[in-house]
Amino acid sequence: MIAKLSGRLDETGEDWAIVDVQGVGYLVHCSTKTLAALGEVGEGCTIHTDLQVSENDMRLLGFAESAERDWFRLLTTVQGVGSKVALAILSALSTGEVRDACAGGDAATVARANGVGPKLASRIVNELKDKAGALPGGGIAGAAGVAVPKGAASADAVSALENLGFKPAVAAQAVARAQAELGEDAKEGDLIRFALKKAAG
Repeated sequence: MIAKLSGRLDETGEDWAIVDVQGVGYLVHCSTKTLAALGEVGEGCTIHTDLQVSENDMRLLGFAESAERDWFRLLTTVQGVGSKVALAILSALSTGEVRDACAGGDAATVARANGVGPKLASRIVNELKDKAGALPGGGIAGAAGVAVPKGAASADAVSALENLGFKPAVAAQAVARAQAELGEDAKEGDLIRFALKKAAG
């Protein structure tokens, strides 16, 4: 399977790019955000890819970062979401916005994407809300409106709560509240103890 391409950006279109890798041109379907991140035609570029094979089609999808590819794969597990719809969502929203919308049950935000109606948007957030916290893409807003700060201690604390059986979104929100009260310099152990009380409560 082709997982990544590094070469020269040869040509671009509305939703595709051709990457020249040592004389071989790969047609890669992309979101508008990925196309914008690839740079100018003729310049070197690296693109993460996912190969989709069906009965009558073989399609290479491209992503500027691995987080976008992870979200693409997760979105296409939802019934009714094919590669075109998933790319439309990732064109309209950043990975952080998709993650926050799914974690918060915000179907209206997902419905901003072209070709995504209210019914499909609701299905997407309902099916992915428990998985949203496990993927990268920006902090999840907790009940108090606080995003989980970046940092090794907070990330390890979230992971520890998940290992104890808490859902990713619940773990992230609990750690956000813990760090908001204890401060950014709080140690992992203190964050875990405080977050456990919040999550259990």
